[in-house]
Amino acid sequence: MTAELPADIPLFPLPNVVLFPGVALPLHIFEPRYREMVRETLATPHRMIGMTLLRGDWRPQYYGNPDVFLVGCAGRVVSSEPLADGRFNIRLHGVREFVIANEIRDRSYRRGTVEWRSAAAGALSGELRERLRAVIGRLTAGQRSEAAIKLFDDPSVADELMVNFFCFALDFSPIEKQGLLEAASVAERAERLSDVAEFALGAGTFSSGEPGGQPH
Repeated sequence: MTAELPADIPLFPLPNVVLFPGVALPLHIFEPRYREMVRETLATPHRMIGMTLLRGDWRPQYYGNPDVFLVGCAGRVVSSEPLADGRFNIRLHGVREFVIANEIRDRSYRRGTVEWRSAAAGALSGELRERLRAVIGRLTAGQRSEAAIKLFDDPSVADELMVNFFCFALDFSPIEKQGLLEAASVAERAERLSDVAEFALGAGTFSSGEPGGQPH
């Protein structure tokens, strides 16, 4: 592998964060094992950390090696702030989806040999784009809607980034976001996003909170 996409990366499992390519994720690092992870990652050429979602009943095993979903997204550390007590504030930029092929247990934190997913390419069909625009407009009704819909009208925002941003920023459950991440293409992810949004509207479960994150 090249320095851009290394053969193995540190794994950072969390219960409620699903990263997508192209979006920014700020993190506060306080556990000793993950402080070590950040220090060692900053010394590598790629500066990549693989974000994965914990699965099942992970709480009893949290300080060990609970199960994780095998599909994750790696982010590159684009800024880091070491704090006096050894903690870090870092910012990741989502790079690429991966599948964990094998875990490496040679550090206090988890690492994995990974298979990188192919880079997404192509544009959405006009019909799918308009369907997505309509359902996200309904989901973000009110003051938020204008800012959200502007992304559809911005020619500088590629379809992949637009879809990934809404997958990351909208207030869906971690399991729903994991399903979006596992889509094999931009079009499939957009289809799933439309379905999840329609379901949230129908069930009345969607939070009225502001979307988080930002395209990058």
